[in-house]
Amino acid sequence: MELFVQQTINALSLGGIYALLALGLAVVFSIVRLINFAHGEVMTVTGYGIWFILLSGFPVGLAIAFGVVAAIAASMSMERVAFRQMRGADVTTLLITSFAVSQIIQVLFQTGISARPVAVILPDWLTDSIMIGSVRVGMVSVLSIAVVIISLIALRLVLTHSVTGIAMRAAAEDFAVVRLMGISANRIIATAFAISGALAGIAAVLWVATRGSVDPLMGAIPVLKAFIATVVGGLGSLGGAVIGGFVLGIVEVYLQAFLPETLLPYRDAIALSIIVGILVLRPDGLLPGVSTNRS
Repeated sequence: MELFVQQTINALSLGGIYALLALGLAVVFSIVRLINFAHGEVMTVTGYGIWFILLSGFPVGLAIAFGVVAAIAASMSMERVAFRQMRGADVTTLLITSFAVSQIIQVLFQTGISARPVAVILPDWLTDSIMIGSVRVGMVSVLSIAVVIISLIALRLVLTHSVTGIAMRAAAEDFAVVRLMGISANRIIATAFAISGALAGIAAVLWVATRGSVDPLMGAIPVLKAFIATVVGGLGSLGGAVIGGFVLGIVEVYLQAFLPETLLPYRDAIALSIIVGILVLRPDGLLPGVSTNRS
């Protein structure tokens, strides 16, 4: 029972990170029909931002804040420099553009800093563990769950109680009508990228705290997992992205913890089979968006 509780906490922690990333992808996709695979490089920007500030001798709180702000700036810069020029292009062109942006940023980090991982030295209290009842849980897992819950509540408040948030939700339903009502398309899209960047930045802080290092390819695997989560949850659905992230995290952690040792080499294949099974039963995802056919 203790093992089950501990693995459940780990699953919620990992699923929360996937959920934040998937939500960032879904926010942008719901408005501009772009699966931004450079989203992973926004994570990497955050990691290097934290590393640089800590290396300069500043406290960890300032380093985390700088990392998240750097992620927002990086995401908005991508929109302004690369994706705004492609506005109105078909899905394939946007997808290729996002891959190109991703590759360019990876090469810049490899040549400008290093192709090898660099260590991010975090304070002891962040890497320690605490007792919850009879279960020992890592501080990062506890913080991950708390940060994910706070982030999701804050995002919901922004989307439901601010004029810009309501305009974004309307744009997700019918962007053309929103533009006809005189709402600035540039402002709505830039805000979507800013929110997406903030979510990627928060996810990156948790990811770096878990692995203790950063490298140019740090965001590649998480963004692929986030893409799977958005598809499982329902492409274009914000709530579906969150559900998909947690489903993927739970599947991965439970398989790692409870599969017989002889089946562990097939863990990824089994996980993908479960995902395919979900999509066979629910082709539009667990919580499909209104405009799922945009894909």
